[in-house]
Amino acid sequence: MTSSPVSASAAPSRRRWLTLAIVGIAQLMVVLDATVVNIALPSAQADLGFSDGDRQWVVTAYSLAFGSLLLLGGRLSDLFGRKRTFIVGLIGFAAASALGGAAPDFGVLVAARALQGVFGALLAPTALAVLTTTFTIPRERARAFGVFGAIAGAGGAVGLLLGGFLTEALDWRWNLYINVVFAIAAIVGTLIFVGRVESDGPRPRLDLPGTVLVSAGLFGVVYGFAQAETAGWGSPLSWLPLTAAVALLTAFVLWQRRAGHPLLPLAILTDRNRSAAYLSILIAGASMFGIFLFVTYFLQATLRFSPIQTGLAFLPMVAMLVLAAQLSTNLLFPRLGAKVMVPIGMVLGAGGMLLLTRLTVDSVYASDVLPGLVLLGLAMGSIMPASMQTATLGVDRHFAGVASAMVNTSQQVGGSIGTALLNTIAATATTAYLTDHLSDGPSAIGPAAVAGYTTAFTWGAAFFAAGAVVAALLFRRRTRVSATPPQVADGASEPLVVG
Repeated sequence: MTSSPVSASAAPSRRRWLTLAIVGIAQLMVVLDATVVNIALPSAQADLGFSDGDRQWVVTAYSLAFGSLLLLGGRLSDLFGRKRTFIVGLIGFAAASALGGAAPDFGVLVAARALQGVFGALLAPTALAVLTTTFTIPRERARAFGVFGAIAGAGGAVGLLLGGFLTEALDWRWNLYINVVFAIAAIVGTLIFVGRVESDGPRPRLDLPGTVLVSAGLFGVVYGFAQAETAGWGSPLSWLPLTAAVALLTAFVLWQRRAGHPLLPLAILTDRNRSAAYLSILIAGASMFGIFLFVTYFLQATLRFSPIQTGLAFLPMVAMLVLAAQLSTNLLFPRLGAKVMVPIGMVLGAGGMLLLTRLTVDSVYASDVLPGLVLLGLAMGSIMPASMQTATLGVDRHFAGVASAMVNTSQQVGGSIGTALLNTIAATATTAYLTDHLSDGPSAIGPAAVAGYTTAFTWGAAFFAAGAVVAALLFRRRTRVSATPPQVADGASEPLVVG
């Protein structure tokens, strides 16, 4: 008795959706880890006794390792197989999280955060590459990227909610231990449900000079902007790393033009749609990190929200983001393409930021904060899935990992740039307000802080507006999802579950 064609195709289809759930867990781990620890920092500082000056390294250690090694992580997944690399990333991330949760002192905590960044750089691009090579049917691909894009956009807000709950209900260490729970679930699911496809053809060599150049260059970018946030733009700790980063990244591009086995084939970047998608993700990332940072400050310092209340305050934005992501990927993006969807999202983002510029010390959440968050959720749900689909569509599967890594790199570098710039702008505005209101004494502190936030929101709106112009000009017309699956190197259609 033979199985029917319907039942034969049902199993691979179910396996694909289970793969999406597993990949979603991994992506959520990486994205929320950028914010979940922020809520726990005051408790961790009180417990381990480190200074305010040292506190930034709990965040910076993660972002430095993560941002600088993303392209290497993506290429390793191309070379050694995505399932194998995915499992290694999950195990390493879980082990580093457990080490951080059990940290007896500040040094171990920072080392654990750096290790999280290392394995996160392996895990994040591999997760997206798995998604890219698993979902090749346009309709299913749209749904999958809608879910994945929603996780990528909402993970930071989920981190704030989860961090607040864990810190208040349990202990700050559970903000790290929780990753072990996620990782175990993802590892078991990967071993059971995710298939493996052997690499065809000879395995290319790893581009070691390119790896060193781009990793050092990205390290300089992230470190330079992190130092600018704390030491100021005039400090050599800021401009020297950034200058070196420009030189190193320029050398990297020149080397890729002549390397026999390039780490990042320049054809990936010279594709107009793909470059537009990477730029859109960078700009949206720069703006969104500012949202989480300054709205969190406003809710906790001005409105006196608890950590859990702060996390709950972001839920409407998350709901709108998920709704917009599904509408965008399933209905609008296949008809309108990125050239329409991404600029629309950028305009919505600018509008949401402008609504937040009206905040004052007397503002209330429902009428003054909520409308802006709703618009920003709709914006990110329009921008991220469309940009991610476009950035990875049609990439040769042998380079799916490194192309996916560029998505994560764009978001990470954008976040570093946005955090540093907006923090500097907000601090300058706060200082100017206090200077102009010296006669008000201590009563000027609250309004001065809000003046800093609203100035940052104004610049965030400008970022989104610039992104709308960039997206409208760079994306090609009618960038529809192709009815033909991506092609592999030998020209055959891509049939795989995951490699």
